[in-house]
Amino acid sequence: RTPASPGLISSDDRARRGANRTDIAQTPRRTPRLSRGRREDSDAVPSSIVPSSAGAVLNSEAERVYIWGTNINLVDATQQVANFVRTFVGPSGRPHYPALLEEAFRTGEQYIDVDLQHLKDANPELYNMVCWYPQESVPMFDSALDDMYAQRFGERPADKRVQSRPFGVEESTAMRDLDPQHLDTLVSIRGMVVRVGNILPNIQVAFFQCANCGNVEEVPIEGGRVSEPSRCGSCKANFTFQLVHNRSFFKDKQLVRLQEAPENIPQGETPHSVNLCVYDALVDSVKPGDRVQVTGIFRGVSIRENPKRRTLQCVFKTFVDVLHFQKRQGGQMDEEPEQGNDDSEDGSGILPPWIRRREEEIHQLSSRSHLYETLAHSIAPSIWGMEDVKKGVLCQLFGGAQKIATGRGIGDQERFRGEINILIVGDPGVSKSQLLSYVHKLAPRGIYTSGKGSSAVGLTAYVTRDAETKEIVLESGALVLSDKGICCIDEFDKMGDHTRSVLHEAMEQQTISVAKAGIIATLNARTAILACANPKESKYRPDRSVVENLNLPSTLLSRFDLIYLVLDKPDEENDRRIGRHIVGLYSSQRNDRSLSNAQEFIPQDLLSAYISYAKRMVKPTLTSDACERLVKGYTDMRKVGLSKKTVSATPRQLESLIRLSESLAKMRLSSEVTKADVEEAIRLVNVATQKAATDPTTGTIDMSIITTGKSADERERENNLKEKV
Repeated sequence: RTPASPGLISSDDRARRGANRTDIAQTPRRTPRLSRGRREDSDAVPSSIVPSSAGAVLNSEAERVYIWGTNINLVDATQQVANFVRTFVGPSGRPHYPALLEEAFRTGEQYIDVDLQHLKDANPELYNMVCWYPQESVPMFDSALDDMYAQRFGERPADKRVQSRPFGVEESTAMRDLDPQHLDTLVSIRGMVVRVGNILPNIQVAFFQCANCGNVEEVPIEGGRVSEPSRCGSCKANFTFQLVHNRSFFKDKQLVRLQEAPENIPQGETPHSVNLCVYDALVDSVKPGDRVQVTGIFRGVSIRENPKRRTLQCVFKTFVDVLHFQKRQGGQMDEEPEQGNDDSEDGSGILPPWIRRREEEIHQLSSRSHLYETLAHSIAPSIWGMEDVKKGVLCQLFGGAQKIATGRGIGDQERFRGEINILIVGDPGVSKSQLLSYVHKLAPRGIYTSGKGSSAVGLTAYVTRDAETKEIVLESGALVLSDKGICCIDEFDKMGDHTRSVLHEAMEQQTISVAKAGIIATLNARTAILACANPKESKYRPDRSVVENLNLPSTLLSRFDLIYLVLDKPDEENDRRIGRHIVGLYSSQRNDRSLSNAQEFIPQDLLSAYISYAKRMVKPTLTSDACERLVKGYTDMRKVGLSKKTVSATPRQLESLIRLSESLAKMRLSSEVTKADVEEAIRLVNVATQKAATDPTTGTIDMSIITTGKSADERERENNLKEKV
């Protein structure tokens, strides 16, 4: 029969073609299968020239080369691809891809990102061909870019040829919607990385040597199978070849598990997961907890019932050959780079491209007169009031500076945490959960969990058996997945005692120690914790201390930098403003007087870019004036309880003041912490933590209420009672 055109091919044809072509399911960089012949049908759509990697030569104009299983002519298609990468003009008004090649020549980069939206605007037919037949189309872009690079800057070594990374498919496919009609097509899926496997050596070219005469043969790998030569061409002996591993050619391969993000799971459904195969430079480019958009080729491979027999099952195993990773999603912050590693995810500089495009706008924002108040009002603008709570959350988003102190011993290093932990305690209905939801959407690696629905292993790590290798592996929990991000925990008071006990190490040492099933490991949990809790009797009682109102141990409360008490107190004027604000949110007239009273808001995209820029570029240091004010502020806080022999501040409060001061300096994009930053940090601590540490019986500040659960006056009464008894 006459093959259909790319845009009209049926789903049955695609499923059947994908099922028959299991030999191409091992790597996305494979020579296209070609067929030669004369064109009999005039209605078929032409395509392109043979890429250099295909090795096909046209002997006459009448002979044409087609993609296997289609009527696409490679001569025309490759000419169109070469014309596109050579002439497409980007937003800057100059040829886009020649400029990327110039940048690759300066930086030594091997991979060029190809935006398929550019291709769709310039040539919709070529865009459809790439989406339907990526296995044959992607090598065309590789060949065109490599040839253009060779013409401009000279040839590259064979293992450093320029390769393309297509991304930007118009329609993103949900994981649960992937079916046989998507086999061997280009797909784009979104999700969260939950597991990253070990790096595996994937053999590409096998080197065989004859044991009798020493004759050598190099055999390329087809379909993941090593085809050993059965007969030596020199000595004519049978089955004398031996595989020489150290002269064979290998490439890196890694298996990644991608799971649907919690916000994308339909109601009443459990999350689906997809296996990803990652090759070469994409290996180790993502970590567990990353939310990514993956562009790749959807594959299907047959499964053997028994590894020693050739009988195959009728059900195929599916996975995605990854061509491109895109980490950031719209409206989210970019994650902070590792200490001592300033390379961005695209390898082109310190800042990701989406931040570089807004760098001028970021500097203009930093020069505003009331920047601190504007940023605070931009945090969850739908929530009225709670200015001090929003300022504390804003400090948590910026975070303090990461510091590593080198000891006297060899390799002796100590890390001081820069993350800020916040606990919000309040009556029901004061928008605590809504604030958590906003921070979860803004944070790059945020995990949202509830106290009642969390277990100890769910927060830390758990042991399971891998479905592929049957080996025991360690799966990351919520705290590990939110490493370098924010872990939002709602209903913190309803968490079990055993579950809360695992938070002690994570909140101070920022590690998770695991010793299970023969696996002994220490995992990083460098996460800031934002928790919300309700009082024990659903209503906060001012005549009791914060420990008595909460069902929380004092050792855990002392690890929070800020503890906010949000109480629902009747106030006619304040209640009227809140009522107008809430009604205005539901009203069609959003620009009424009630909403215009607030200060101007910063759009979420600009806010996330500003915070990401500050976390990446600004590393503030303490000045001499700031150090003196910190010491004086700490001693003043200690003097408050000196007369009654109570502890009104501990060294942990001093460390909290340092972290808050550094975060306030980051807001101004300042490299120095000033005295004004320390003053505001002291005010935040006085408003938050010391209010929670006030003894309700005496009205004095006593930090021992949080650290030990009892005030000094209460301990003294107990001691007197014991002596009398």
